[in-house]
Amino acid sequence: MLDVAVDIRKDSPTFGRHVAVELTEDNHRQFFIPRGLAHGFSVLSEEVIFQYKCDNFYAPQSEGAIAWDDPDLGIDWRIPAEKAVLSEKDRHHPLLRQTSLDIP
Repeated sequence: MLDVAVDIRKDSPTFGRHVAVELTEDNHRQFFIPRGLAHGFSVLSEEVIFQYKCDNFYAPQSEGAIAWDDPDLGIDWRIPAEKAVLSEKDRHHPLLRQTSLDIP
């Protein structure tokens, strides 16, 4: 799978930039994503088992999101857009510049 983190901290010198890491059963990599970064992933194989470790309990009132295909971010998800399978919720997120995300 391709794991992606986007810096959404408005005061950060890397605001709006992303990092992508390929995680496979062969490379055994892990990807630490600190607070203040958005997270997304794409599955590049027929099947994937994916586990998160979080630093707190899930709080839906704190949830926010940005469009996966935001052209300003320029993320290469390594799959054609027409083949992307998204939840209904993930189809309708705003572009980063349209959000009021303010993460310390």
